Amino acid sequence: MENYAVILMIMALMIGASGFAGKIKIPVPMLLLVVGILFGFIPAMPEIEMNPEIIMLLFLPPLLYDAAFNISFQDFKTNINTISTLAIGLVFITTAGIAVLAYYLIPGMTWPLAFVLGSILSATDAVAAVGVTKGLGIPHKTVTILEGESLINDASALVAYRFAVAAVTGIAFVTWKASLEFLFVLGGGFVVGWLVFKALSLTIRFFRSDAMVVNSLILLMPFVTYLIAEHFKVSGVIAVVILGLGMSKLSRNKFPDHVKDQSRNFWDIIIFLLNGLIFLLIGLEFPIILKKMPQAQVWTFTGYAAIIVLITLLIRMARVYLQQFNLQKAFQGKRRISEDALFDSKTSFIITWSGMRGIVSLAIAIGIPVTLENGEPFPMRNEIIFLSVVVVLISLLGQGLTLPWIVKKFKS
Repeated sequence: MENYAVILMIMALMIGASGFAGKIKIPVPMLLLVVGILFGFIPAMPEIEMNPEIIMLLFLPPLLYDAAFNISFQDFKTNINTISTLAIGLVFITTAGIAVLAYYLIPGMTWPLAFVLGSILSATDAVAAVGVTKGLGIPHKTVTILEGESLINDASALVAYRFAVAAVTGIAFVTWKASLEFLFVLGGGFVVGWLVFKALSLTIRFFRSDAMVVNSLILLMPFVTYLIAEHFKVSGVIAVVILGLGMSKLSRNKFPDHVKDQSRNFWDIIIFLLNGLIFLLIGLEFPIILKKMPQAQVWTFTGYAAIIVLITLLIRMARVYLQQFNLQKAFQGKRRISEDALFDSKTSFIITWSGMRGIVSLAIAIGIPVTLENGEPFPMRNEIIFLSVVVVLISLLGQGLTLPWIVKKFKS
């Protein structure tokens, strides 16, 4: 009964804070973060230990599905060059950049541990980016690039993380094997997503006039798709994204209007609740992580986290502006680049500043194994988790609170 009371209290807190944020014109995610941190420090507040597997299963499938469902496939295709560059290439560059920084900056950090930290913090978060940019009037192309990047980059980060943890346990890293496994994970996720979509589309065509059955199936299938993909050791993220893209096209062409209207209203409520809970939980988790760190190291590692945020921003800025230059050069060279795929320096800066870390980084960090296979404790586990949480908080609060001002300045 006590657990149910805590859940209800958190839900009420989230809904109340979300409504209040709208009244005082503060981005909802930012206020929820602050509220979560403040309530987490209340002595009577029970500790909420986040299970990373449950977090990934509960939040990722519906949020990824909804983002993929609402993204324009044509715009996604037009900007696929930029999206793939940021979602794959930039993830691995960021992983390496953070690893080099952590190895030389943080005492006791080995190369494998540095790459674990780098992989955890390498991917941006779709929920964070969309939650903060919503209502700011950012151009549709920019939103498409941000959403498209965040839909795919989780898969790249999870693959990098898997290899980094394996290296900590003593398994040798072989480049060609890693490359093949990466292709298998992404390709397998694509196949699973496509097969589930085909099966679901046939089923929905049979029940197309029954809105309740159709919407129930649509709610269920992102979770099922994710679990099937993960069972076969391929990317559940990619599988759910492919399902969402396929269902988006099917919905526009085949769904009756009353089914589409009911589905949209239902999903709006689900996504509102999940988005709010994510940011509140991140805030609530910080005091718990803080208690596990030696007090003498808290400010030192907070400084390390701030430096990591700065370096990731610089790496991202360099890669985004290079992509802008490469696209313009390719277009002028009359290669097969659409003019619609080009973007200017203002867009480059907004894309850079919108690259916030979020719930995926937090869930991966908390999911670090407690012990190695030989029974020894995982080295620097608490330090890596603390760094990850602080980087997420600095990223969300620092970039999230200033992004509306930046967008307003660029418009004027």
